[in-house]
Amino acid sequence: MSHLDRPALGRVCALLPTYNERESLPLVVSRLRVSVPDVDVLVLDDSSPDGTGVLADTLAAADPAVHVLHRPSKEGLGPAYLAGFAWARERGYDAVVEIDADGSHQPEQLPALLEAAARADVVIGSRWVTGGAVRNWPRHRRALSRGGNLYARVALGIPVRDATAGFRVYRSDALDTMDLHQVASQGYCFQVDLTLRALDRGLSVVEVPIEFVEREVGASKMGGEIVREALARVTLWGVQRRARQLRTAWSKEDTWHRPAG
Repeated sequence: MSHLDRPALGRVCALLPTYNERESLPLVVSRLRVSVPDVDVLVLDDSSPDGTGVLADTLAAADPAVHVLHRPSKEGLGPAYLAGFAWARERGYDAVVEIDADGSHQPEQLPALLEAAARADVVIGSRWVTGGAVRNWPRHRRALSRGGNLYARVALGIPVRDATAGFRVYRSDALDTMDLHQVASQGYCFQVDLTLRALDRGLSVVEVPIEFVEREVGASKMGGEIVREALARVTLWGVQRRARQLRTAWSKEDTWHRPAG
């Protein structure tokens, strides 16, 4: 599908997964409502013990464009987003936005991603393309992110430079083609999983440079378990893809050398 064939985006919903984000949530929601007033907001709260869900209900009561989906327990980023995708699709939204609730993804940059979505199925706010930047990260975090994305790009044979990025726009009809019921990834590996699914289905994926700003309040959810899951899954997917490529090559060669008649 060319960009001329893509329908204009009408209703868009920004999804904010939260777990103990009481300090940062009000400011992020406020910045979203100012930066993209036509975009609705859905807070996906995993029963935060700090009262984030209660605060989200207060924000929703004061603004009809803000909604809350309460989830019974902490299940990770992937399941939260999948629940948000389903919620938005059931209500007829044309696109969904993935954005962190801690302020690291700047709502003021969302208009650039939505503009790019006019010609693409998936838009990734990328730290590691020309024009992208990261602020306030220590050297080891930069190395981990750059190295992880380089490994994913080489192991999976994909052109995306920031496959772990969490600031994204998905067209809803694109999500419908991606077999989301088969997604089992948690953490940031979820982003690599969906990137791969989009590319394998021939969807248009574009990267838009963003400036990522490390959170100033609250605690990061990035831990060793998330990194290990991503490394294990990307390695497995890479091996599986190479095996499929070899089988295809052998099959073609066998057909080429098989005698006719």
